[in-house]
Amino acid sequence: MFQIDHTSRTCEGLSRRGLLQVGSLGLFGLSLSQLLQAEQKTAPASGDISFILLWTNGGLSNIDTLDMKPNAPVEYRGEFQPIATNLPGLSVCEHLPLMSRQMDKVCQVRTIVHQGSQHSEATHWMLTGYPQVPDVNGAPVGSTIYPCFGSVASKELGWKNGLPPYVQCAQNPIGYSGGGYLGSAYNPLMVKRNPLDEEFSVDDVSIPAAVGADRTMRRRRILDQLDNWQRQVDKSGAAVSDRGEFYRQAYDLITSPAAKKAFDLGAEPESLRERYGKTREGQSTLLARRLVEAGVRFVTVDFTGYDTHDKNFIRLKDPLLPTLDRAWSALLTDLSERGMLDRTVVLCAGEFGRTPRVNGAAGRDHWPLANAIGFSGAGVRMGTIVGATDSRCEYVLGRSHSTLDYAATIFRLLGIDDTQEYTSNDGRPIQINNGGRAIDEVLA
Repeated sequence: MFQIDHTSRTCEGLSRRGLLQVGSLGLFGLSLSQLLQAEQKTAPASGDISFILLWTNGGLSNIDTLDMKPNAPVEYRGEFQPIATNLPGLSVCEHLPLMSRQMDKVCQVRTIVHQGSQHSEATHWMLTGYPQVPDVNGAPVGSTIYPCFGSVASKELGWKNGLPPYVQCAQNPIGYSGGGYLGSAYNPLMVKRNPLDEEFSVDDVSIPAAVGADRTMRRRRILDQLDNWQRQVDKSGAAVSDRGEFYRQAYDLITSPAAKKAFDLGAEPESLRERYGKTREGQSTLLARRLVEAGVRFVTVDFTGYDTHDKNFIRLKDPLLPTLDRAWSALLTDLSERGMLDRTVVLCAGEFGRTPRVNGAAGRDHWPLANAIGFSGAGVRMGTIVGATDSRCEYVLGRSHSTLDYAATIFRLLGIDDTQEYTSNDGRPIQINNGGRAIDEVLA
């Protein structure tokens, strides 16, 4: 049995349970049956855009990174100094020197506002577009859990080149990053292991050592014989045929040269691996590029640790910002050099910003009223800034945008019609996006 525990720890100290329990393909000892059923249900969209989400888990401090306020009082502006970028008139934090030379490839949006003041609800807002109200244990209170963007992409865009459409690189699965009411078939294939490990492998893509290739082949032959026998007994044969197809797809995935190649970071030059940074996050970002290059539709990379209620400046200075700086800048450069930036969207975002005023522990707390995020790539008006915040980075000046607007922007970039209706697990019709409008200033 393969069971994904959607557990991620933040300052709330809550265990966030997701919905995923994929089930087992008993003959293979795998866990892809529901994931593979999604392939058969999916009609690929006409677009061919991939998406990489760099998720700053915990909430990136916008006033210390992308939306600095050097003229604010010291208790607001903090310890860091701004540096110039390759975009005239724009500065970023001194601890983002590599990204300072890539800002012409970023559309920075400073206008996203929501009401999720705690991690679990805020994560739901920013990964689905929809509000979510948790109880004291982090469980939803009488509300629908919506599918995250990757799950919608999985359903709408489908498999490509025999690879699953949605992959998440995270040591602990991110809350609300699954299929929600669509079901666990649309949850991501998880990459939990550290790509830096010499024996790095991916569960459900490699044949388990305890089983081995010979036993796996024998099990497939037995399965085929059982299916042939049951088809003769059952005239309809439809359910058996479906089941057999799912098992064959699972077998094809774990024995697929394309899948093995996509996950083989050792094929990359050492110089490129160094450019991304020899960290879990850096190598996971490089893996994300390999995966979208091979045909995966949506990849999330977890950059965790941004819940900086204390020692905000110490933690951002090392290791948080240098790790993000190397990986994000390397990804944009790499995609551009390979001619992939015109068919890949990159988004760097977290669940909210941090309080403009520094607290007594030299930290910053949760602040959903101003959240700076960065879009790049296909269909994005790069080298621009959308909106502005006030002199202390407390509130958006002028027009703000809801998370449904932000979601509509993501779906537009992916080529997904978000006016479609799905059916919830209790039989209600639910629009993919209920009233959000794409942010025109983001779109090229």
